[in-house]
Amino acid sequence: MRSLLKNDLESFLKRFGNFIDAEFRSIEIITPTNIKITLAAQDGARGFDWISLGLVFSGVSDAKLLESSKLTHTDMSEGITLLFADNSFALALGIYKSLSAAANSACYIKASSLKYAEGSF
Repeated sequence: MRSLLKNDLESFLKRFGNFIDAEFRSIEIITPTNIKITLAAQDGARGFDWISLGLVFSGVSDAKLLESSKLTHTDMSEGITLLFADNSFALALGIYKSLSAAANSACYIKASSLKYAEGSF
């Protein structure tokens, strides 16, 4: 797993097209403060081939998660937002400009660190 730094968030989102029309594969609660989200997305660094991407949030302080049965029906047409604010990383389903607005998303995670791993589709 690679750490995702706050300075890399913009280029990371650009590489995956802000995860527009990506697919939620799974949400796994590893521990109460560690959550892993697996997405399938097109990778701009690989000629837009589809890959699997795991995002691991550590030090989770707040979360609103989707039920597993709803993942395949999740509308990803707006993609996701990844923010760094108040010394925390945040993921939200949809487009948000602030941490407080992102907390209103249907799926939201706030954590102290974020790592990712690429996998095959």
